[in-house]
Parts: sequence; C-alpha cells; structure tokens
Amino acid sequence: MIQVIYVEEALAGHPRVQAVCARFPRAARVSCGRYTEVFNPKAQNFRLQKRRPALILARKHGGWVLEAPADYGLGGESFYFSHMLNCLYDCRYCFLQGMYRSAHYVLFVNYEDYELALDERLGCAGETWFFSGYDCDSLALEPVSGFAAHFLGFFARRPRARLELRTKSTQIRVLLEREPLDNVVVAFSFTPAAVSRALEHRVPPLARRIDAMVRLQRAGWRVALRLDPLIHTPDFRDAYRGLLAELFAVLDPQALHSVSLGAFRLPHPYFKNIRRLYPEEPLFAGPLQTRGGMVSYASGLERELIGFCTRETLRYIPEGRLFPCLGAA
Repeated sequence: MIQVIYVEEALAGHPRVQAVCARFPRAARVSCGRYTEVFNPKAQNFRLQKRRPALILARKHGGWVLEAPADYGLGGESFYFSHMLNCLYDCRYCFLQGMYRSAHYVLFVNYEDYELALDERLGCAGETWFFSGYDCDSLALEPVSGFAAHFLGFFARRPRARLELRTKSTQIRVLLEREPLDNVVVAFSFTPAAVSRALEHRVPPLARRIDAMVRLQRAGWRVALRLDPLIHTPDFRDAYRGLLAELFAVLDPQALHSVSLGAFRLPHPYFKNIRRLYPEEPLFAGPLQTRGGMVSYASGLERELIGFCTRETLRYIPEGRLFPCLGAA
C-alpha cells in the first residue's frame, strides 16, 4: 500500500516511527527536515498524487486541539483534533482535496503533545466533546497509526471528556478487543448505496460498514449515524428512505447515540480547486449556489432535502437525538 515513507530527521529514532516503518519493510525511506517541505510546495497535483500517495511521519508543533466549527457539536464545549492530514478514501465531495495541495498522508506521531492539549481544553467545566475525523478518517489507518488504541486509554481515564470517532472504516478490531467506554461514540458516515458507489471511492461497501456498526453496537459501544453530506439526486427520496430502512432494520434505535445530517457544502475557494481537479464530475455541475462564502444547493432545494431526511429520520428516533451539522463535509 505504502511505497514511500518520508520521515522528519528529528524523529528517526521515535518508537512510533520505527514501528510504522517496520510494517512497510519494502517502502523507500526518505529523510526530510520538516514535513512541509514535501507537503506544502506549489505545483503539486492532488489528483495524480492520490493514485499513489506517500506517508509522511512528522511532529505537529502547536494547534493540537482546536475549537470545533459552529453547529458541529452535540452540546457542551466542542473541540476537534487531527492526528493525520488527508484520508485513505477518495470521496469527491471531500473538502480536503480543495484545502491541501498534496494528497500524501501526514501522520503526526507526537501523541503525548495532543494529550497535554486535550487536558488543557478539558478544564473544570462539565461535558466537553472532542471530535476526531475532521482532517482524516479516525479509524481507516488504525493498524498503522495505533491512534484509537492509544487515545481510548487516555479517554478511559477522563470520564468527563467525550470523544467522537468519525469514520467510514471497518477497522474496528481495536474497539472490539476492549470493554466499551461510555464517553466514546463511534460515528459512521453514510450516503445511499448508489451515491456511495459513484462518489465515495475506496470506501468499504455499504453492507460491510453497516455490519461493522451493528457489531460495535452489540458489543456495547455507543454508535451514531452521520448522514453528512446529504447528496441530491433525482430519486433522493427513495434513496434516503431506503438507506434509513436498511440501517434501522439491523440497528437498535433505542441504543443509538445520535443522528446528524447536513447538505453538501464547501467553502467557495475549496470548491473551485476541486472543480479544477475533476471538471467532469456531475456533482459539481448540479443546482448549486454560493451563499456566505459556501457553495451548496440552491436554498429551496436544500430545505427540501434536509426537510425530507429529517422527517424520515424522526420515524425511527426521538427528536432529541437528531442534530444538524453545518461544518465542512
């Protein structure tokens, strides 16, 4: 999978770096001063690099834990943190390909600095949410990163802190191998099967992801649904009605932590970058408008899409468990 690994020179002896490199003995190993030397140069082509991305092992200097965007949270104080930049998957609507020049994966190995920053944000207040999976998928690279294995232990010792692991992955072994934590929610993102096949490249099939979610719920983990982004298609009513019926045919709605939903939207500069990468993509030729610096569906269409999905979702869960999500897709 990984053919080239860049390693910051100062991290050559770091235990996590050595463990990752040992997993890929045939990968070329290249030293660099800072990861930005590889990740930030201009004239890179995200689309080309996505075919064969390299892995960059780096140290993050500051900005470990940041305030979550407005309306991203589930109540209480909300923050997010990213142990990686970029994602194994290749979803056409993902804002990352419009934000970054490079498609290489950056894995920050200094987890202990994140722990200190998380404790600083936790403070003395009540419930505090920390979201993982904003700049990456929380679990997709887990066998390599050991991210969840490390931070589940951290949150187990801090019951007032709440962690959401947002994912499209089926890499759930690390969760099934330990006792569930009441303060951790595993949130799975879904679109209807036809939309997923068209737009969510490299993502595990819908049936496998639903099975992973069911296995976690039966093992006692708190799981959640993230219908985000909602994608408009001519048959969106049938598509989302069918998706919800398929999900709740096997999930226990009484044990479901929450459902959030939000329509497709991108910051305008990111949208322009992505459209240049994929000018032939029908998604970007749809009935879109720019409002407040964000590109989304025309307001009437967006209300129709969100309204329908809200009503359908409330057939299965109480209103108190449904949350709007207006952060980046």
